[in-house]
Amino acid sequence: MARNELRPIVKLRSTAGTGYTYVTRKNRRNNPDRLVLRKFDPLARRHVDFREER
Repeated sequence: MARNELRPIVKLRSTAGTGYTYVTRKNRRNNPDRLVLRKFDPLARRHVDFREER
Protein backbone atom coordinates (compact mmCIF):
# COMPACT_ATOMS: atom_id res chain seq x y z
CA MET A 1 0.00 0.00 0.00
CA ALA A 2 1.29 3.39 -0.95
CA ARG A 3 1.26 6.19 1.57
CA ASN A 4 -1.12 8.94 0.58
CA GLU A 5 -0.64 12.68 0.76
CA LEU A 6 -3.38 13.18 3.35
CA ARG A 7 -0.79 12.50 6.07
CA PRO A 8 2.51 13.91 4.78
CA ILE A 9 5.81 13.66 6.65
CA VAL A 10 6.83 17.04 8.11
CA LYS A 11 9.98 18.28 9.83
CA LEU A 12 9.60 20.24 13.05
CA ARG A 13 12.53 22.62 13.61
CA SER A 14 13.37 24.16 16.99
CA THR A 15 12.74 27.87 17.49
CA ALA A 16 15.65 28.02 19.96
CA GLY A 17 18.06 28.22 17.03
CA THR A 18 19.88 24.97 17.79
CA GLY A 19 18.93 23.31 14.51
CA TYR A 20 17.41 20.28 16.25
CA THR A 21 14.50 18.65 14.38
CA TYR A 22 11.76 16.13 14.98
CA VAL A 23 10.09 14.21 12.13
CA THR A 24 6.37 13.41 12.34
CA ARG A 25 3.22 13.02 10.28
CA LYS A 26 0.27 15.37 10.29
CA ASN A 27 -3.30 15.14 9.06
CA ARG A 28 -3.65 17.79 6.37
CA ARG A 29 -7.45 17.77 6.59
CA ASN A 30 -7.53 18.60 10.33
CA ASN A 31 -4.43 20.86 10.39
CA PRO A 32 -4.14 22.67 7.05
CA ASP A 33 -1.86 25.42 8.42
CA ARG A 34 1.66 24.97 9.78
CA LEU A 35 2.02 22.78 12.83
CA VAL A 36 3.51 24.16 16.08
CA LEU A 37 4.25 21.75 18.94
CA ARG A 38 5.97 22.35 22.27
CA LYS A 39 8.64 19.67 22.65
CA PHE A 40 11.96 19.10 24.41
CA ASP A 41 15.13 20.37 22.74
CA PRO A 42 18.07 18.39 24.15
CA LEU A 43 20.65 20.90 22.87
CA ALA A 44 18.91 23.81 24.62
CA ARG A 45 17.96 21.47 27.52
CA ARG A 46 14.42 22.87 27.81
CA HIS A 47 11.01 22.74 26.18
CA VAL A 48 10.60 25.10 23.23
CA ASP A 49 8.20 25.55 20.32
CA PHE A 50 8.91 23.47 17.24
CA ARG A 51 7.51 24.84 13.98
CA GLU A 52 6.79 22.95 10.80
CA GLU A 53 9.09 23.60 7.90
CA ARG A 54 8.49 22.48 4.34
